[in-house]
Amino acid sequence: MSAKSKLVYACAECGAASPRWHGRCPTCGAWNSLHEEVHREVGKKGGVGKSAPVRAAKSLALGEVVADGGGERWPTGIAELDRVLGGGFVRGGVVLLGGDPGVGKSTLLLQALAALAKDGVPVLYATGEESASQVALRARRLAPDGVDSVRVLASTELDDVVRSVEEDKPCVVVVDSVQTLRSSGLESSPGTVSQLREVSARLIDLAKRTNVALVLVGHVTKDGGLAGPKVLEHLVDAVLAFEGEREHAFRVLRASKNRFGPASEVGVFEMAQDGLVEVPDPSAMFLRERPRDAAGSVVVPLLEGTRPVLVEVQALVAPAVYGAARRVTSGVDTNRVAILLAVLDRKVGLHVLDQDVFVSTAGGVRAPERALDLGVALAIVSSFRQRPVPPTLGAFGEVGLAGELRTVGRPGARVRELAKFGYTRVVLPRTALEQLTAEERKLVDPVAAATLAEAIESALE
Repeated sequence: MSAKSKLVYACAECGAASPRWHGRCPTCGAWNSLHEEVHREVGKKGGVGKSAPVRAAKSLALGEVVADGGGERWPTGIAELDRVLGGGFVRGGVVLLGGDPGVGKSTLLLQALAALAKDGVPVLYATGEESASQVALRARRLAPDGVDSVRVLASTELDDVVRSVEEDKPCVVVVDSVQTLRSSGLESSPGTVSQLREVSARLIDLAKRTNVALVLVGHVTKDGGLAGPKVLEHLVDAVLAFEGEREHAFRVLRASKNRFGPASEVGVFEMAQDGLVEVPDPSAMFLRERPRDAAGSVVVPLLEGTRPVLVEVQALVAPAVYGAARRVTSGVDTNRVAILLAVLDRKVGLHVLDQDVFVSTAGGVRAPERALDLGVALAIVSSFRQRPVPPTLGAFGEVGLAGELRTVGRPGARVRELAKFGYTRVVLPRTALEQLTAEERKLVDPVAAATLAEAIESALE
């Protein structure tokens, strides 16, 4: 029975299909996300001609399974990238890397491929966004050593990439980007849901079959999420996000999923004229421009994966003269700031709900961790009262709705990072103090508090 074709409207956010166009996706609620695609309906017998015989799969005991080199890694020599990957690219592993345009995704991967090629590892860079000459010019500027051994393929056809991988037999392949590739078996445009599913499925199958390490560069939506169906993130082995503000020089590479290494690990880079430079000690970089004796500034030790990082939280409280009070944040969750303001008003007696409040993490760092709560609250109170926090004091802890302080993970590592940079005093939850060793208590003067009111009194006495 021959295959029939019909028009459907697929959502670029969730992949759901609809027989007619909607301004808003009926499944996920995204606006203007439905795109027209050609869908082929296959007959009951599976299409034209005879179907190929399917070989039945058999279960095996784990002891009988041969690893077949699946644990082999290729370290890139870029310590921050290897940290996030868990030691380097894994044979047969698939990595999905996303980030805003211009943040430095291609720059980072070209530097990594050049380092691998310099060590004799065969690599392939498949680009659908640039010509081969453009890639060559940029690569020679970023990494002159080893770049001549990097093979480049400029094509938007999936078949060209598959053929090149099978013929050149590289160990590491970068596809930049997966949204630009198209399969000739589908009539829809590149980047549509059907093309993304087909291209990703074939590339992932190719990586598993040939045991190459595959890196797929993906576009992001205006909200910062990876574009395309969510199933793409489930199929790959690691999902990395490259974050950074255009006006700031440093970038953060963050892992949200990693089957071959620790998840939630981060690497920090600084954008320089000759490419991305590693930042082995991000705390020093984030604090190097901190003002002295300024009200509204507090240092908080956060955990980025397994690494403690000191971040400066700044707050500015001003009278609301233009009607309703405003809440403006950068790097901090706006809803969390609103909760802390309500706790300060109801549990501490600090009436700031009628004030404009601006909260930011210095340097554009994004800090979603709850350990930031106490630092944000202290910065707001410091700005409101115009009383600076002592320059050698740090603070961390989660604030509950009842005004209580709750402990956070690994307080000892946070205290050691504060002591490393000369901080002599730390305000922390009482339950976190109990988790510190005797040696860690000697590094700084720990001030334990059970409530937010006690912490404010101790920090601004």
